[in-house]
Amino acid sequence: MLSGKQKRFLRSEAHHLNAIFQVGKDGVSSNQVKGICEALDSQELIKVKLLETCPDDVRTVALELSVQTKAEVVQIIGHTVILYKESDKEIYKLP
Repeated sequence: MLSGKQKRFLRSEAHHLNAIFQVGKDGVSSNQVKGICEALDSQELIKVKLLETCPDDVRTVALELSVQTKAEVVQIIGHTVILYKESDKEIYKLP
């Protein structure tokens, strides 16, 4: 579980990142979850964008991704979810 200070730090780090995954009309698929897990292992911090055609609510998708990838939801902004999962690379040194 991330503290408020850690979430603030990660939000500032994620500000300049572009969303590397999009969830569309089919919702979250197993291939997307696999790709997001791989991306989290290599980058630790990613953004996932929900398209307007996505049938699910952004909070539902965030919770589903968090559970399936074992990642922390840092922030939900509009239709964008920021996910963090610590990896062996230790890219981000949390305060």
